[in-house]
Amino acid sequence: MDVTVTVHGAAGTVTGSCLHLRAGGTQILIDCGMFQGPKSLKALNYRDFPFNPAKLDAVLLTHAHIDHSGLIPKLTRAGYAGPIHATRGTADLCAALLADAGHIQEMEVATLNRRNARRGKSTVTPIYTATDAAAAMRQFQRAAYDEWFVVAKRIRGRFWNAGHILGSSSIELEIDGAGRDGGVLRLLFSGDLGPGNKALQRPAEAPSGLDYVFCESTYGGTDRPEITPDQRRNNLADMVRAAINPNAPLLMPVFAVERTQELLADLVRLMDAGQIPPTPIFIDSPLAIRATRIFANAGAALAEDAGFPELLRSTWLRSTETPEESRAIEETSGFKIILAGSGMCEAGRIRHHLKRWLWDTRATVLLTGFQAQGTLGRLLRDSAKTVRIQGDEIEVGARVSWTDDYSGHADAPELAAWVAARQPIAAGLFLLHGEPQARAALAERLAAFAPHCPELDTTYALAPDGAREIAAAPPRLTPADVSRLDWHNARARLLIDINAALEAAHDNAAREAILHRLQAALRA
Repeated sequence: MDVTVTVHGAAGTVTGSCLHLRAGGTQILIDCGMFQGPKSLKALNYRDFPFNPAKLDAVLLTHAHIDHSGLIPKLTRAGYAGPIHATRGTADLCAALLADAGHIQEMEVATLNRRNARRGKSTVTPIYTATDAAAAMRQFQRAAYDEWFVVAKRIRGRFWNAGHILGSSSIELEIDGAGRDGGVLRLLFSGDLGPGNKALQRPAEAPSGLDYVFCESTYGGTDRPEITPDQRRNNLADMVRAAINPNAPLLMPVFAVERTQELLADLVRLMDAGQIPPTPIFIDSPLAIRATRIFANAGAALAEDAGFPELLRSTWLRSTETPEESRAIEETSGFKIILAGSGMCEAGRIRHHLKRWLWDTRATVLLTGFQAQGTLGRLLRDSAKTVRIQGDEIEVGARVSWTDDYSGHADAPELAAWVAARQPIAAGLFLLHGEPQARAALAERLAAFAPHCPELDTTYALAPDGAREIAAAPPRLTPADVSRLDWHNARARLLIDINAALEAAHDNAAREAILHRLQAALRA
């Protein structure tokens, strides 16, 4: 049986995870994620899938994060009618995450269409709606860890705990008739792997003795110092104490799933221990609030010492679900901590808080996770002096800090150790889900495995004795277009620079001269 895999996402970038596996006449999708970051990359979300959804036999999800699951409702709306296999935790979180993504798209498109109408431009439609997301959930089939299930004819699979977020998994597949001498071909897809010090999750597990391994490389170029839970909390306490100001908040852009819950648990523990003063903690994200309830009900799925439900009883926690409750945060006096989505500052209520406080030198912004290239969070982490938020130019006066202590991803040594533990790997190793420098660094570390580093939309034949790239359709974007900042980012930077130059000019004649030179350049 011939087996091929096409990499339709998370190639040269950390978003849009999607692998299209063909085995004989069977077609399977591993993940169906949404692209995030530069607008040229996000534009892929609106294009037709590079395959026919109606011809797929099965879909398997590694976990619920939107960059791995976010296009599932688009897939089902486009004609996919088969099962979506996932762990219980992934399915429970997807019910909240996908509905929220559909709702956000509806709101953003409504705003854009009002703007387009004023400009005489045509209207657009959302990628999918909250109703589409609810319909897609009916196709989910829940599976337990370490239990085999039938994926399709002659293919079976099982989930292994990946230690990344609630329900996250690595996926093992066995394809009968595709291995040596007509035997079984064994594949393993890592999904996103958690580090060894995750606050709420158990350590990752996976089998060994495989033919092919597909491994993420998000932090493939990073070697973090080892840190204990006490050290992590002490570091957080230092950052909170440094941010305390009676007239300004500590803003924490957070991912709704896992990061919010980890931070809540540690903040409450620090207050209970007297390491930071009792302070109101606002969970200003309806999605994070729903996800927190799912975690509270997860029970045995969390690490044994998490104690999460008890921590949620703290009197200092405030959940602001409605827009009115969110706006009312500004009316509260004194220092406060505001956790709001999204983690990369690309959408959600955090952008409203940033517009209100980012210019103010009394405020602090604490970034607590990976910031993809081209996102507002990445610009802030890279010390941008001025940014544009919802069309407004804002100077960065607030103190911006960043911590990697709460990363949901294994670092380079942990990734290398995970790959080594999968040996023997008989036919090949693929590195995915990483920006170019990170993936290249991990490839060098794992050079003994001669890893493949596929680009977007490349196809490989997976033979028992090794993989080879084969001709396929042209890629939707070049490797450079996938990984670099696009013209939208350059335009925003240019507008900021023009305004700065005009403000700095000593008189109106100098300002007019600048504008004349710009106009001449445009006509050239």
